[in-house]
Amino acid sequence: MALFKLKINGKSQEVDVDPKTPMLWVLRDHLNLVGTKYGCGVAQCGACTVHLNGSATRSCQLPVSVVGDNEITTIEGLSEDADHPVQQAWLKIDVPQCGYCQAGQIMNAASLLKSNPKPSDEEIEAAMSGNLCRCGTYTRIKKAIKEASNNINA
Repeated sequence: MALFKLKINGKSQEVDVDPKTPMLWVLRDHLNLVGTKYGCGVAQCGACTVHLNGSATRSCQLPVSVVGDNEITTIEGLSEDADHPVQQAWLKIDVPQCGYCQAGQIMNAASLLKSNPKPSDEEIEAAMSGNLCRCGTYTRIKKAIKEASNNINA
């Protein structure tokens, strides 16, 4: 076990865990931030996506020991009142069906729009291709990202 000082959602946090513990489990089991979901455990589905210094990162394969001074943002920290343009677009377009993958989808979409505020359909498809949706809401996801891109301050 080791003590790690982390910056998560703008707050300093301390956890005493095995250095190999994936951030997903630090977030869920030690910090009670359960919006980040476990999907596949091998960084292939995107359900566990968080931001590491603003970039979409799969937390299920990110050991706490490599986070260091980098900032982690989870779905809980994306906005205080669910007023991020991506979250608002998700509601407007009624994207979720079962909803399980949506936190990861939203975090990946927010990262995309941060780096590319006006992506083409092809750029959206490429950026989101690693996030799986068991319900197949891909058309609505793409439409919501386009909607959010109209409300992102570039």
